[in-house]
Amino acid sequence: MSKTLGVLGGLGPAASVYFYRLLTEHTAAARDQDHLNIVLISGAEIPDRSEYIMGKSDRSPLPQMTDCVMRLAGAGAQLIAIPCNTAHYFFDELARVSPVPVLNIVRETVSLAATLGVRRLGILATTGTVLTGAYPQAAREYGIECVMPDFTGQSALMSLIYDTIKTASAPDYTAFYEIADDLMEKGCDALILGCTELSLIPKDARYEAYPFIDSLLVLAARAIVACGKTPCGFPEIYRSVTTPQSILT
Repeated sequence: MSKTLGVLGGLGPAASVYFYRLLTEHTAAARDQDHLNIVLISGAEIPDRSEYIMGKSDRSPLPQMTDCVMRLAGAGAQLIAIPCNTAHYFFDELARVSPVPVLNIVRETVSLAATLGVRRLGILATTGTVLTGAYPQAAREYGIECVMPDFTGQSALMSLIYDTIKTASAPDYTAFYEIADDLMEKGCDALILGCTELSLIPKDARYEAYPFIDSLLVLAARAIVACGKTPCGFPEIYRSVTTPQSILT
């Protein structure tokens, strides 16, 4: 019997749409009934996570996120996924009050990096996520060192996320790849797309030349497996993620 997945989306909306698409495209299915049962809330009005973490807003997202988690569980969700890295600043509080397990996108992504033998990991994420220290904290368990962009690179990355991708403008990815190049020159073995908006970057030949680990693909693969369905079509580096195992630790 498969589990019903609850998705706390809207953080931001475009990334949530892509997450739902990933779940659909990467579940082995010969008919409608083979797909996941999903309960989804698009909480677009939830206060911005980075602004709160950075001290630019005193409106905590936690109360509304907690309400969404409870509503998802009340609607029948047996497992919850939150396709937003920065929101995981509040993970411990949400997991504590949730009646059902909540997947942790940060821990699952770092776990995959460790499986791949990564020792030095570049983190491409919002400034909010960087300030939480979530990735270095998770990586420390595996002896992995995390490297962040410098101030100029981080500012350019935030502009890409907030001024173009979130506003549905046409991004110029030149700065993004310059940041990626800088992290690779600092000796990184892999680069985590630690913001789900960055998962929307086109997977063209230029993209494929870099050792990216997409946190949103990791979350989708974990969710499919945890709900008792068979994943399919994920890139080879996600093979260990798509193997059934105990993943809710």
